[in-house]
Amino acid sequence: MSHTTLPRPAKTAESAGPPRETPRRRHWSRRPNPVAGLGATLWLLVVLIPIYAMLSASLTPQEQALTENPLRPPTNPTLDNYNTVLDSGFGHLLANTVITAVAVVGIVLVLSVPLAYVAVRTRSRWSGAAFRLFLLGVAIPAQAVVVPLYLLISKLGLYDTLPAVILPTAAFAMPVSVLILTGTLRDISEELYEAMALDGASPLRMLLQLTVPLAKGGISTVVIYSALQAWNGFLFPLIFTQSDGPRVLTLGLFNYVSQFGVNIPALLASVVLSGIPIFVVYLLARRALVSGLMGVGGK
Repeated sequence: MSHTTLPRPAKTAESAGPPRETPRRRHWSRRPNPVAGLGATLWLLVVLIPIYAMLSASLTPQEQALTENPLRPPTNPTLDNYNTVLDSGFGHLLANTVITAVAVVGIVLVLSVPLAYVAVRTRSRWSGAAFRLFLLGVAIPAQAVVVPLYLLISKLGLYDTLPAVILPTAAFAMPVSVLILTGTLRDISEELYEAMALDGASPLRMLLQLTVPLAKGGISTVVIYSALQAWNGFLFPLIFTQSDGPRVLTLGLFNYVSQFGVNIPALLASVVLSGIPIFVVYLLARRALVSGLMGVGGK
């Protein structure tokens, strides 16, 4: 038995309805922005010119330091200034500074990560009040408490030692570090914590296996921040140390200042050498630093 297939009626303009509008692609403007380009160029010059002048002066002989134009390349470049720095106990100063920076970073990480975790995960009035009270340390300058700190360190017998520099530096780096980490931990999705809680994970396991891996960006930011605080610290080493034993790089710059003048090329050579390690650390952690400043993509 054969079936006859009836032809479908052709769609008229009325039955077809209005034609669909094809979505238009957004064309982002690629026109050059001369104002932004000019501003970026000026900012680059502001940053690079002092660095160039410092490098140029560090390669200039001492007798020509005050007569040469700092913006011109040195006519007789020499490495004698760097040899002078290396022969004047730079290695000892560098070792003390590295020990101080590593100790400060370790103390800050061990304390700030759990504190930020508790501040984010604990839902209580007391934890919020304690967190706000803790952040008051951001508003307290170190100069305001240097005398009580001096008396406390003297009573503890820590004067003229590296712990006298490490402990106050770590304490003053804590508030900002906790503030950075709390902002990072709040970006981690709550569902991830709930999933681990269903698996029977303890708070310590959540901290170590979930929070720390997802907060690498914020932790890297804290590492660089606290390391810079220790590396560039001047007030605490100046007040709490006296002998050459615990002296750090910032105080070592006084080696090139005497009653007869200042050895400017050697001083700038010391600045260049002391800035290389922290610059290398920044290059190694710059991606994690940027991600920490932009937040964790946990949501």
